[in-house]
Amino acid sequence: MHMLTADPKLKLHRTVVLVGMMGSGKTAIGRALAAACGVPFLDSDAAIEEAAALSIAEIFERDGEPFFRDREAEVIDRLLSGPPAILSTGGGAFLAERNRDAIAKKGVAVWLNADLGTLWERVRHKNTRPLLRTADPLQTLTDLMHVRTPIYQLAGIHIPILPTASIDETTASVIEILAQNPDILEIAP
Repeated sequence: MHMLTADPKLKLHRTVVLVGMMGSGKTAIGRALAAACGVPFLDSDAAIEEAAALSIAEIFERDGEPFFRDREAEVIDRLLSGPPAILSTGGGAFLAERNRDAIAKKGVAVWLNADLGTLWERVRHKNTRPLLRTADPLQTLTDLMHVRTPIYQLAGIHIPILPTASIDETTASVIEILAQNPDILEIAP
């Protein structure tokens, strides 16, 4: 089932906020989900980069992580204030209580739960991850996952990411799970 075009039967009522580790598929699944629902795809990292005219890595380097997290919270709150959309967030965004509160009030958090092996396969060849610029990036990723998983588990909806599933297959299962909550995603008869 290929869903690059909007399905007119799908009606999104609340912004779906994708949370999870770097490499869990927030951007790829987010884009496919937004296309299927016929709503905008928003990316908090991209919005921050656009506003600052700097990359996330440059902001981290120049201004530090606390400064970045403040901008991130402002951007997430602003993006949640618009009409229903699919919002992809940076891996650390959901760790902040202020972001979890804003998401709970104005949207719904969906955790894309991928295992460590899958994440490592996806991120190990990319140098766009400032948090992995360490002597032992796999250990760093393992440690981040260990710290973040209990917080990601606070998300209202959990989606297991199967390493063998295509983007379309994963998107279809997200739609199926969201549609169990018609106040979030309604499928017209």
